[in-house]
Amino acid sequence: MQFHPFITLLRSTTMVVLIGVACACQPMNARDASVVLAAPTLAELESITYAGVGEGHAPVTLTGGEWQGQPFVDGGASRPRIGLARDFRLTGDLNGNGAEEAVVLLWSNSGASGTFDYLAIVGRDGAGASINLATATLGDRVKIRSAAIDAGGMIIVNTVQAGPEDAACCPGQKYKRTFVLSAGTLDEVSSEDQGRQSLTDLTGIEWLLTRFDRNDALPDGIEVTLIFDADRIGGKSACNRYSGSVTEGERPGELTVNTPMAGTRMACPSPADEIERRYLNALQTVTQYSFLAGNLALTWRKDDRFGMMIFTPRKPPKN
Repeated sequence: MQFHPFITLLRSTTMVVLIGVACACQPMNARDASVVLAAPTLAELESITYAGVGEGHAPVTLTGGEWQGQPFVDGGASRPRIGLARDFRLTGDLNGNGAEEAVVLLWSNSGASGTFDYLAIVGRDGAGASINLATATLGDRVKIRSAAIDAGGMIIVNTVQAGPEDAACCPGQKYKRTFVLSAGTLDEVSSEDQGRQSLTDLTGIEWLLTRFDRNDALPDGIEVTLIFDADRIGGKSACNRYSGSVTEGERPGELTVNTPMAGTRMACPSPADEIERRYLNALQTVTQYSFLAGNLALTWRKDDRFGMMIFTPRKPPKN
C-alpha cells in the first residue's frame, strides 16, 4: 500500500514530536541529578551574589571569596569589605526538598574596628546554579566555637559574644543559638545563655595545628597537637612530646603558658625539627585564646612580633 506524500510527512513530523516529548519526560542522568542534589562547593560559594550582608544589605557579588566597595574618601585606602570564611561550611537538607544546602559564614567591615558576622544559606535553583536563599545577622565580633545541623534541619551555633558587661573588644559570654530556614528566611528561634567562656571549653578536645598564621599553613605530613586538661597542656610537637601548665587571665580569653615546659628530646629530621622549634617558641609566648569559625586560635606575641596559630578539632572516627 502506498501513502500520499502529505500523509507520510505528517506521520514523520508526528513521530519527531513524540520522540521529543519522550526525551523531555526522561529523568535527568545520574551525573546531573547528583549536581542538583549536592551542596554548592567552596569554589561556587566564593563567586556568587549574597544579599543581607553589610551596611544597607544591598546584594554583593564575591570574586575569589571577597568583595570590596569604593573608598570612603577619594584616594583613601579604607573601604567597605565583605568576605567568605573559607574554614566554615556545613551541609545538609534544611528545607526537606531532598537536596543539600550549604551554610556559610560571611563577614563585613566598614573600615571601623567592628566586624559583623552573618550566616548565609546557599542552595541551587532549577538549573543547578548556586543561589543565596537566605541570610541572618550573627552580630559584631561574634566568635563561633562550634556549629552543626541537627537531624531536623535546624542549625545549632555555639558562640562567644559580648555579654551585658563586656566591652565590644572582648566578648566572653557563651550562647547556644538555633536557626531555622523557613519560607525563604533564616530565623533565629532560640538563644540560650551558657555562661562565661573558660578553659573548660577547650578541655577533652585534641586540637591539630593547621596554620602558624592565617596564610601560613603547616607543611603536609607533619602533625602538631594540643590538649588542655584543666590548667595543664600537652601534646605532640612534630616528633617529640611536650607538657606544661597554663594560667587563665581575668579578662575573657587571656592566657599565659608557664615556663619552663617539659618535653622529650628525640632527634627530629628536617623539616620537623624546624617546625617543632617554631611551634614551642610561639606556644610559650601565647597571650590569648579565641575561636575562629569553629577553630581554636592562639595569639602569641614576642617583642614586636605577633601571630595567630590556628588549630582544628580532631574529628572522632566514623563508626
